[in-house]
Amino acid sequence: MLLALDTATPAVSVALHDGGRVVARRHLVDLRRHAEVLAPLVRQVLAEAASRGVDLDEVLVGVGPGAFTGLRVGVATAQALGLAWDVPVSGACTLDALAAAYRAEAAAGSGAGEVLVVTDARRREVFWARYDASGRRVEGPAVAAPQAVPATGATVVGAGALAHPEVFPAAVPPEHPDAGWLAQAVLDGLAARLVPSPLYLRRPDARPPGQRKRVLPARAAW
Repeated sequence: MLLALDTATPAVSVALHDGGRVVARRHLVDLRRHAEVLAPLVRQVLAEAASRGVDLDEVLVGVGPGAFTGLRVGVATAQALGLAWDVPVSGACTLDALAAAYRAEAAAGSGAGEVLVVTDARRREVFWARYDASGRRVEGPAVAAPQAVPATGATVVGAGALAHPEVFPAAVPPEHPDAGWLAQAVLDGLAARLVPSPLYLRRPDARPPGQRKRVLPARAAW
């Protein structure tokens, strides 16, 4: 059994995968309450499947790219659960979950072809990654202004694309990653297992304070 969770975007997503299918999942979009809702969702998923943490084979966490606070919540929680239950913890690229979800939805139609995943990075930028027709990531993850993302020839998915219709006019759902598809991508060999550490592609907004400015006039020389 694999417990997957992702908090890299406004969505808090938890899923339990038995190796063949997702047996329980919870998904909540709540930008400011990742830390409050993640643990209850984990408990709900385990309870629905009548499973215990100590029975798991692995904990998988989406490592981004994404918001700094959300990423820290997800990675820290996954590491704490792995330590408490004595099970291994691994990471996976969050964007891979969106690509896997779209490919599954498109499989009944004409096929997915190339897919470009675009999520919101704030500061008028987006995170993006490109996937070939087999579902493997061939570019990214990277961060750029929407206008600088190479979108030609690919179906574009994700909240970052849907937020910029002037750049990505043909963007389609899914909007946010689902932990169940993150688990499926890893188990299918389309997403690599990574070290469970946040994938930061740029510096945080916070900066260390600079040298204090003098506000009093200099003393006159006598």
